[in-house]
Amino acid sequence: MSVLFSPFKLRDLTLANRVVIAPMCQYSAEQGCATDWHMIHLGNMALSGAGMLIIEATAVEAIGRITPGDLGLYDDATEAALKPVLAAVRKHSKMAVAMQIAHAGRKASSHAPWDGGQQVPLDKGGWIAEAPSAIPTKPGELPPKAIDAAGLVRIREAFVATAKRAERLGIDAIEIHAAHGYLLHEFLSPIANQRTDDYGGSLENRMRFPLEVFDAVRAAFPAHKPVGVRVSASDWIEGGWDVEQTIAFTQELKKRGVDWMDVSSGGVSPQQKITLGPGYQVPFADAVKAATGLPTMAVGLITEAKQAEDILASGKADFIAIARGILYDPRWPWHAAAELGGQVNAPPQYWRSQPSTQKALFGDITFGAR
Repeated sequence: MSVLFSPFKLRDLTLANRVVIAPMCQYSAEQGCATDWHMIHLGNMALSGAGMLIIEATAVEAIGRITPGDLGLYDDATEAALKPVLAAVRKHSKMAVAMQIAHAGRKASSHAPWDGGQQVPLDKGGWIAEAPSAIPTKPGELPPKAIDAAGLVRIREAFVATAKRAERLGIDAIEIHAAHGYLLHEFLSPIANQRTDDYGGSLENRMRFPLEVFDAVRAAFPAHKPVGVRVSASDWIEGGWDVEQTIAFTQELKKRGVDWMDVSSGGVSPQQKITLGPGYQVPFADAVKAATGLPTMAVGLITEAKQAEDILASGKADFIAIARGILYDPRWPWHAAAELGGQVNAPPQYWRSQPSTQKALFGDITFGAR
């Protein structure tokens, strides 16, 4: 039996298989509100046969958006806009739906990637970002404002409020974004965090705020629903955040009941030097899993079914999170299941697409003549 297409339980949530659609920013919201693009995009992903769909990084407050087009869940309007999108997904798909909740920190107020991705000037609709320290991501950028004690409380409460809204919307699980150079990763990394108070300096201090956010979200979200964390296991910069510190952070999260670790890397500085290659981030997930025993998600140039199966079968990770690959091939799980002898859920409207050589792909299905 294929490991990739075997079920996995996270608290009371059982995933039909180990394929996870990673959160992918679409930069297509309006004032934080989901649009018809989200209906089309998430609806498409929900018919893919994956075990879980994680909605893109969803800002916990307007100032925490990466771009003006970021999705948010921080007021009644943003909550109302997501409601019909999720209702449509639920009507036509059995897939588990999670949400990644996030704050961009010093990487906020940026243009969308297809518009260059640079910082948006204040006179062009930008805003002053907030961060652990008043250090810009790139030289020449407007520095962020260092977050004070009141700001820490406000942001932590914003994560809680978003988690509660997610629960009202019926979200099955939450992933807290502590990767890719955004706010919680900024607190963890000595590259971005040069505070001299209780939230900077030592590893214990740098972990403090991300752990406070996790504790607050875990307490606010129903105990039977899982909460995971996405981390960057390395800054790919000498003297930055690394896998040993990631393991220490994960061990603290394990004490607090984290349900999975989604292990990525990079993003805190343009000076990073990353060696790319198929599965280049899998060793990070493997290291975290080996050291802590927690379920991990492997990411990063995993594009082939056998490659994904081998990662899981060898015990290096428990899930495969697919991002760009599933945008290119929205039926990636179907094709992987056909290759590996697995089965996927598909809407009945699509059952007749099953190739004659793959009769078991959607289970035991027969059709009457017409």
